[in-house]
Amino acid sequence: MATFLWSDIVFGPIISRRVGSSLGINISPSAGKVCSFDCIYCECGLNPKGEQAKSLRLPDFATVGTAMRTRFAALHEDGTAVDSISFTGNGEPSLHPDFEGIIDLTLELRGKYFPAAVVSVFSNATQLHKASVRRALAKVDNPILKLDTLDDALFAALNRPASGITPERIVEQLRSLDFGYVLQTMFLKGSIEGMDFDNSCEALASQWQKTVLELRPREVMIYTIDRETPVSGLKKVSVERMRQIAEPLETSGIKVQVNG
Repeated sequence: MATFLWSDIVFGPIISRRVGSSLGINISPSAGKVCSFDCIYCECGLNPKGEQAKSLRLPDFATVGTAMRTRFAALHEDGTAVDSISFTGNGEPSLHPDFEGIIDLTLELRGKYFPAAVVSVFSNATQLHKASVRRALAKVDNPILKLDTLDDALFAALNRPASGITPERIVEQLRSLDFGYVLQTMFLKGSIEGMDFDNSCEALASQWQKTVLELRPREVMIYTIDRETPVSGLKKVSVERMRQIAEPLETSGIKVQVNG
């Protein structure tokens, strides 16, 4: 099915379901994904293989800095509204070796051009074992960290992680964070490699709820597929069902944002 890659380091602003007018920052390659997940629902498609994967290069710090300064200045001159400066794009932003330095530069430029905007990082939470990544995420307004399921088999089929990454490991890292973060979860159903799944079913949702209540994130964002996906046969979960899943979290005092 049709998917797309972001061709620019700075793109938008676009209207995001979760953060409003979002100025995107892509510090992954423009020609293909670089990600420690290979999610079956990713709007950017699947990770490249073989020679294509080997040929991909992350934009260096200087290139990212030039792109940000140029685009931020132009948008500021035009009076463009920006609610969030959002690290997303063609892969996992925290894989960039200069991630912390890029975050520091972003905060500097935010103060100069868009002081009312928040800085958001959409991350799959697989690099939290790195001290520099934790420091960087602690500096931003919205560290938005992914946890789609606690079930090992479904996690492997849904997120298709790099070797050694498990839900247990991610939860352990989340548990150790000393700053407030936003937890995001994609709810969906369908069939993959002969396995029918629905991570909003009672058993899996209850397991997820229990873990979230233990972790006590600052906020939770739950959502479902909204664009075409690289794997066919995936289906939305209803807003009604997601609100049912959110209810015990909200009752416990956790803010939950539901996006259909």
